[in-house]
Amino acid sequence: MSKLTKNQKIAYAKVEAGKAYKLPEAAALLKEITFTKFDASVDIDVRLGVDPRKANQMVRGVVTLPHGTGKTVRVLVLCTPEKEAEAKAAGADYVGLDEFVEKIKGGWTDVDVIICTPNVMGKVGALGRILGPRGLMPNPKTGTVTMEVGKAVGEVKAGKIDFKVDKYGIIHSSIGKASFTAEQIADNAKEFLGTIIKLKPSAAKGSYILSIYLSSTMSCGLQIDPKSIDTK
Repeated sequence: MSKLTKNQKIAYAKVEAGKAYKLPEAAALLKEITFTKFDASVDIDVRLGVDPRKANQMVRGVVTLPHGTGKTVRVLVLCTPEKEAEAKAAGADYVGLDEFVEKIKGGWTDVDVIICTPNVMGKVGALGRILGPRGLMPNPKTGTVTMEVGKAVGEVKAGKIDFKVDKYGIIHSSIGKASFTAEQIADNAKEFLGTIIKLKPSAAKGSYILSIYLSSTMSCGLQIDPKSIDTK
């Protein structure tokens, strides 16, 4: 077993083993135990009491974080010429169609979100094998297939993210940066958790939120008491 660094020893000394923290308390403590020289991401992991193999227990949704993600989101809009000006005005990083379809076929996926209009889905659908595994495939359910491309770009740039439960029943997402205040981290987490709670499948039985952990890049995870989450 490798030796703990000085900062790791400080961090572990601050964390009470086996304790489930209230969200504001955990957000404040997370900042105290994050020692990276870069602006670390703040991550949240939520284990749900669902069986993702069953379609009626799949949990997937979108949420706009009140304080954004802290990340520079690179957006590609695939559309016909009449929508290009709208997309560019909203701040899209890349706008076009055929040239980007060919670039993607060649292996280019250097973007974070792809938005497209419904009338180009025929061309975009052919890219599913490339975009799907990378989580980049546009989807009407997440608002990334729309004629309102300007609105969609604005929402993504402002902090709109999509999430989906994995095959193990866990939802994992980044919800901010370590440079955020504790209040901002707690606000984003509260909004994220509130959205998940609203999406509880009617077919899910028993406890829905099984566990919640908050962490930053390279920090230990802090367990959150699900009963302490006030999403009102």
